[in-house]
Amino acid sequence: MQNTILITGGSGFIGSNFILQWIASERTPVVNLDKLTYAGNPRNLQRVSSDTRYCFMQGDICDRDLVHSILERHKPRAVVHFAAESHVDRSIRGPDDFIRTNVNGTFCLLEEARAYWMALARQDRELFRFLHVSTDEVYGSLDPHDPPFCETTRYAPNSPYSASKAAADHLVRAYFHTYDVPTLTTNCSNNYGPYQFPEKLIPLIILNARKGKSLPLYGDGQNVRDWLYVEDHCEAVRMVLARGRIGETYNIGGWNEKRNVEVVDTICSILDDLCGNDPVLPHRTLISFVKDRPGHDRRYAMDACKIEHELSWKPRETFESGIRKTINWYLQNEAWVNEVTAGNYRQWIATHYS
Repeated sequence: MQNTILITGGSGFIGSNFILQWIASERTPVVNLDKLTYAGNPRNLQRVSSDTRYCFMQGDICDRDLVHSILERHKPRAVVHFAAESHVDRSIRGPDDFIRTNVNGTFCLLEEARAYWMALARQDRELFRFLHVSTDEVYGSLDPHDPPFCETTRYAPNSPYSASKAAADHLVRAYFHTYDVPTLTTNCSNNYGPYQFPEKLIPLIILNARKGKSLPLYGDGQNVRDWLYVEDHCEAVRMVLARGRIGETYNIGGWNEKRNVEVVDTICSILDDLCGNDPVLPHRTLISFVKDRPGHDRRYAMDACKIEHELSWKPRETFESGIRKTINWYLQNEAWVNEVTAGNYRQWIATHYS
């Protein structure tokens, strides 16, 4: 077994940030297996594309022959599983891809990882890890005064997306308890930061505000989310991979509960200061309340005490510092923005918010 790790979905938002951080911090080889669906972008990893420690493989995690060949060829010491269909709105319009990738894909990975792990020498088997990256949405919705989600909160997914991730979580748990596969699971709160595909709230608001377009907010805008800067999330995943207890789940949260309308208002205020020549000022006059999403969860909040106590991890960024970094990144990377917002993205936004 080599000192390589296999990342699935490494060309997406969180996966690409993780690879960039891994190569900068850990300095060991990474194999990135990514299907390159609409949200997977090779340009996210342009900085490391010529690095000898980085290897890209285009393919589907449901292709067991391909997964088998990658494991046999590269002999990774860990699989870090980011690959997923992840947008709730898309799961409502078309759940098929979510079941295929998030449920069947996770099953295929687990089966191939189990076979690979069982064939390793004893000392290598003890070192191997399968880390599954999941979401707080598997826990359902909180009332305003409920305590935050903890690792023992009952699962209550409310969308096709969250149901598919809950199923994947249960499969990972089952492979640990049934087959002793050394698994780890992380459930994170809402991520934001560089390279996020602009169908999600924060980049959508930044880009629409700059162009003087409507800033759509579901319902009354009072839905609450816990916000986690993506680099903090990646650091937490690295710590869980290095020191997490086998078979355990770790919640990763930012301790930053914000109402959606607060998030949008904060972005607008910062853009007012930074972009005084935009077509519509102040930017908050562009806010438009649209029909609520079906089954829209009211509040998410994460109790991250377990990872803080066991692994000494805490987020470095407050929401205020992280959102400024994020806005500045989008302002400074217009070529990336223009590329990802062409074609199919525009059609999706026009259809969905009509």
